[in-house]
Amino acid sequence: MPNAYTRNHVVELTEVERAELTAMARSRSLPAALALRARIVLACEGPEAASTEVAKTLGVDRSTVNKWRGRYVRDRINGLYDELRPGRPRTVDDERVAELITKTLHSKPADGATHWSTRGLAGETGISKTTVARYLKAFQIKPHRVESFKLSTDPLFIEKLRDVVGLYLSPPENALVLCVDEKSQCQALERTQPMLPMGLGYAEGVTHDYVRHGTTTLFAALNVMNGQVLAQCRPRHRHQEFLDFLRAIDRAVPPELDVHCIADNYASHKHPKVRAWLSQRPRWHMHFVPTYSSWLNQVERFFAIITDKAIRRGSFKSVKELTTKIDTFISHYNENCKPFTWTATADSILQKLARLCGRINGTEH
Repeated sequence: MPNAYTRNHVVELTEVERAELTAMARSRSLPAALALRARIVLACEGPEAASTEVAKTLGVDRSTVNKWRGRYVRDRINGLYDELRPGRPRTVDDERVAELITKTLHSKPADGATHWSTRGLAGETGISKTTVARYLKAFQIKPHRVESFKLSTDPLFIEKLRDVVGLYLSPPENALVLCVDEKSQCQALERTQPMLPMGLGYAEGVTHDYVRHGTTTLFAALNVMNGQVLAQCRPRHRHQEFLDFLRAIDRAVPPELDVHCIADNYASHKHPKVRAWLSQRPRWHMHFVPTYSSWLNQVERFFAIITDKAIRRGSFKSVKELTTKIDTFISHYNENCKPFTWTATADSILQKLARLCGRINGTEH
């Protein structure tokens, strides 16, 4: 039989409350304690639900069941959340916090340092370094970090941006869109000592010094539609090599397809001989990304992949060994390649640029 406590705290749920409690009980994102309290209330529904049986079923103490069923009857769902507990009063008032934030954002240390440190701010403001660190974290201020950026000075930035992004989002029919560029100065570096193998608890080890055995230039053309890469390694980086690479692309692309080639503004790409060769081939269409905007060229992402996975941590005794490694990697890459998915529209990029300009407006720039 239900005891007096149970009769005084009968849990009656509406359909909305039952659905909300069920969702809380099944949630994997809410705190485990909150989900348990929801299960307790659901198990206590009805006048016949005894706290002892509920506690036995859920594996908790009977007093815990009584506590949360009583809180729910009194405060409903809001009663399941933890109440604010009294603590030590604040030792730093709002004015001192504002002074700390202002000093961090709008001043430099007197010793000539480029940015504030936690200990420097603590010594300047009289606030403990742990408190300074806590407020910097709360306001998401990171004076120890720096991010690089470069605004394009191209007068035709918007026109070129819309042109290139348009090719990514809506490629023309009966045409192939290729992102073309060169990764110059790929160095054949031989480590002076053998690499230490990776093991349990420690990473692979490489020496910081090396012997140079020469360089090569990787010419690459990325097919935007399927992600395949056509590449060549050449000893030099001139318009002659670039023109030879364009000829190789021309032979590889079926004659019935137009070629839309996205490239940067490197001088060899606009050499008179290159222009003359292109003028004799009407199916070729060159699209140049804006100045300082190589991030628009998708082949740069492939260069990052091959650098990370095949070049940076390698040790090569000759340029030939390096080029063989590059050719082998590209061959395997093309077997399971996938295209990069471009989602940003030209308008979204311009809006992001506007936000950046708004942030730096009024600064020393």
